[in-house]
Amino acid sequence: MKPFILVCDGMDKEIFKSLQGVTDFDVHPEAKNSQDTISELLPKASALVIRSATTVTPDLLEKAPNLKLVIRAGEGTDNIDKKACEAKGVKVANTPGANNNSAAEHAIALMMTVLRNTAAANQTMKNGGWDKSKYTGLELSNKKVGIVGFGRIGQIVAKRLQGFEPEILFFDPFIEKSDLPNTTKANTLEEIFSTCDVITLHTPLMEKTKGMVNEALLSQMKPQSILVNASRGGIVDEVALEKILSEGKIRGAGFDVFATEPLEENSSLRKLDNLTLTPHLGASTAEAQVRVGEMAVNQLKEFFLNNNLLNEVRA
Repeated sequence: MKPFILVCDGMDKEIFKSLQGVTDFDVHPEAKNSQDTISELLPKASALVIRSATTVTPDLLEKAPNLKLVIRAGEGTDNIDKKACEAKGVKVANTPGANNNSAAEHAIALMMTVLRNTAAANQTMKNGGWDKSKYTGLELSNKKVGIVGFGRIGQIVAKRLQGFEPEILFFDPFIEKSDLPNTTKANTLEEIFSTCDVITLHTPLMEKTKGMVNEALLSQMKPQSILVNASRGGIVDEVALEKILSEGKIRGAGFDVFATEPLEENSSLRKLDNLTLTPHLGASTAEAQVRVGEMAVNQLKEFFLNNNLLNEVRA
């Protein structure tokens, strides 16, 4: 019997066609499915290819007795209960690196949007206004940028920022130095939050980083500083974030990720004028979708046809 492959949360059309062309697989004909459809198909699924919309829980695994592999089309696997998968003998893999450039560029886009008020100014223009004096911005040049988490994405952000000529300070307990110009390591998170004009987060979500950016850290930020999070929801205490923004203690923030996704329709975060929001678009570029899809298809082939597990992620 052929492995039944269920792509849950979307895949590049051409890559999906190539997956369907693998004669050794039985591929569900839709590349993006509702959670109800996914639930109906779980009993026959041999592999799931997911993004951020589908969460692999113990309940989901109970409905999928034939499941052998879950591929996270992306890098972060916090939406997969890896211990539960391990207990069921289900392997977990991701596609590391495929989204890195896309995520880094989105962080910089948010950075510039908040500094220059472009989102708010655009809305004013669409409403017939011309509020030029209201949207005076700040330059990135000669500012101090703090990068929290200096792995692959954090380092790409630092490289892309070089042309703006800021001073870059990074904090990462696993990385000691950078070879990039004007880039040095901070001794503590407090040093980043108390001295930087722009702070961008690029850490994974795990037990020790959950709620890491709390009210104590946020309260140390400079009055004209901004905070960007295009990494993982849950790293920032959103109640504390709302408080510091509503009180005008910092200039603003740009967030692409949230503790609960989709962000609740009535979330009070939506009402903050100094908070720019995007719906988890970090990996949403055509180029990233192609890279992710290619990696996922190759992993499926290797696993089911060659008994070779690539990019395994363990609990």
